[in-house]
Amino acid sequence: MHPYRLSLLQTGLFWEERDRNLDMFEAMIQGLDRGVDAVLLPEMFQTGFTMDAERHAETMDGPTAEWMRKISSRYGKAIGGSIIISEGDVYYNRFIWAVPDGTLSTYDKRHLFFLERDSGNYTAGMRRVVVEDKGWRILLAVCYDLRFPVWLRNREDYEAIFLVANWPAPRRDVWHKLLMARAIENQCYVAAVNRIGSDGNGIDYSGDSMVVDPKGNIVVQAEQEAEAILDATLDFDELMRFKTKFPAWQDRDEFDLKL
Repeated sequence: MHPYRLSLLQTGLFWEERDRNLDMFEAMIQGLDRGVDAVLLPEMFQTGFTMDAERHAETMDGPTAEWMRKISSRYGKAIGGSIIISEGDVYYNRFIWAVPDGTLSTYDKRHLFFLERDSGNYTAGMRRVVVEDKGWRILLAVCYDLRFPVWLRNREDYEAIFLVANWPAPRRDVWHKLLMARAIENQCYVAAVNRIGSDGNGIDYSGDSMVVDPKGNIVVQAEQEAEAILDATLDFDELMRFKTKFPAWQDRDEFDLKL
């Protein structure tokens, strides 16, 4: 199986300034090695974690989704990140996964953080989404989803979790522990990108983007509070050797998820 090369873009965001953010990310992507398979951008990468959904929401044929389609095709890489999407008068924090042939897959954040709930604007997603790329099966997740192991539970339907986040600095220790826990319990890779800097809500972010292997070891981690392009390679053969040697997945409890 093809080793999967991944780049996580850890940076600050221009508050509610879509065009500046898109220009910044294109400049970063333009400099990546052509052999990179996928690029992960932070949660709400076009605006920052704004609660003003009505003013900043777009549709799936809007400028940011089209930008993702164009950038993926132009540079030959999958692009993943979440943005604010409206469907009628309903707003979602939507993870969009764009691939070079122009296809867009989407996952709506299931677990809304209290700011999202209290704003009265955002609606929780109801569907778990696994995408496939280069033979890899990837579960899409957004920020607060990380705290909920039942939702992220591996049903032997994925090899990696890709999570995009605006995870506040005061809870960085929790971020580390949860990423390792989700990798260990699901016997999968976890790749998680977080932003840095401060946003318009006065919240600080430390970054700490990382990739964790199925044993809970950190493969690579960005420096705290520093802009970084974090590169990692996911090894499918090593993952399968580990799961064969230590097949804890065979003893997982069965359950039904009722929404």
